[in-house]
Amino acid sequence: QVQLVESGGGSVQAGGSLRLSCAASGHTYKMGWLRRAPGKEREGLAGIFTDGGDASYADSVKGRFTISRDIVTNTVYLQMNNLKPEDTAMYYCAAADGGGHCLLSQYCYDYWGQGTQVTVSS
Repeated sequence: QVQLVESGGGSVQAGGSLRLSCAASGHTYKMGWLRRAPGKEREGLAGIFTDGGDASYADSVKGRFTISRDIVTNTVYLQMNNLKPEDTAMYYCAAADGGGHCLLSQYCYDYWGQGTQVTVSS
């Protein structure tokens, strides 16, 4: 069983930055960040393999968001730069302790954090 604790959400003006953190207890094979905006489906943003560090990004955030991990603390981060109002959503950390190579779909993950709200004003 993996437990995930997120932090770092908040409100920011367009063009600003935020960094989300997700601390995992237990072994993880891969971790990712997804979001759900009001009235929209959950969207995969970025994912990373815990050991190798290979990452993937959704086109909507490529070049603006960076996922990274700290193996020692078993923590994954999402650095979000040049935020836009359309980035406003509830952001979720997710993890899996096994599985295949997918990283961006919600179906890639078995464990979920509680979510943290990100609000970007214009």
